[in-house]
Amino acid sequence: MIEPAAADGSLERPAPPLVNIANALTVARIVLVPVMAAMLIASDGTDSTWRIAACVAFCVASVTDLYDGKLARSRNLVTAFGQVADPIADKALTGAALLGMSWLGLLPWWVTVLMLTREIGVTLLRFWVIRHGVIPASRGGKLKTLLQSLAIAWYLLPLPGVLGELGPWIMGAAVIVTMVTGVDYVMRALTLRRTSPRALARRAAREKLSARDET
Repeated sequence: MIEPAAADGSLERPAPPLVNIANALTVARIVLVPVMAAMLIASDGTDSTWRIAACVAFCVASVTDLYDGKLARSRNLVTAFGQVADPIADKALTGAALLGMSWLGLLPWWVTVLMLTREIGVTLLRFWVIRHGVIPASRGGKLKTLLQSLAIAWYLLPLPGVLGELGPWIMGAAVIVTMVTGVDYVMRALTLRRTSPRALARRAAREKLSARDET
């Protein structure tokens, strides 16, 4: 079957189906959020079995995050639903885990507030610059996600002795990288707002109008 040609003469790829493996993984991650939260609450912060179960659910959900985006890009399965649902699923998973641990007294509230404030702020920034383009994920952002996931999993597990004492250090590193990458995202958003084709075109139009008024 010959694919239809686009306006520029190139072959036009068919729109990917809404129901695909990438979106299925994203939906699975969303479904696992209340499951993980319920297990964490059931543990009351003290029941080892429920805490381990919550950690397993969190880790399984985190693994889906590693593959849904890759599959969507490599197999041409990127959909509007996936682009919206994927970041929502990520933040819901992280937010539910942080809020649950702080509510049970496993994690200081200031850590949860800092991390969630950063995530909400970055989401608002994405909407602020959406007409100018998309800011790609940086290496720092990927490191942030890795450290956050590792720190949360570490806190969820009832680890004894020295292993348990490593948790605050991992969480501390996650907090630092989270805040640093948040500042970096703000700077990149401001730069994009100034240098995007849309911004340059509007600036050129204003300068042209100003020059016309002067004459």
